[in-house]
Amino acid sequence: MKIQVLVLFSILIFASACSRKVTEAGKASYYADKFHGRKTASGATFSQSKLTAAHKSLPFGTKVKVVNRDNGRTVKVRINDRGPFVAGRIIDLSKKAAKKIGLIQAGVANVEIKYKKKKR
Repeated sequence: MKIQVLVLFSILIFASACSRKVTEAGKASYYADKFHGRKTASGATFSQSKLTAAHKSLPFGTKVKVVNRDNGRTVKVRINDRGPFVAGRIIDLSKKAAKKIGLIQAGVANVEIKYKKKKR
């Protein structure tokens, strides 16, 4: 008996040639409490009570606007860690940030993240 597994996820990235503004769409989740007080990839100590997030590739310190596509609520966070390490997810939020956009109950939400590319 063969079992086939198909993993589907989508990440959309929108940018125009003359604009530094970038929008990504995908899933967001938030950090488990066990990470509170641990070091992040940037060297900062992680705190659930700060407005921070993890992204796979954005430079540390990048400020990102996160929009919950289901309810329209927004939060601004600063990237200070790497992740998420789950397929299809584009950002992991601190608990404080997750509360601001109504993510706590669901655990995962469809979001858009908006940020400006740094000048080269």
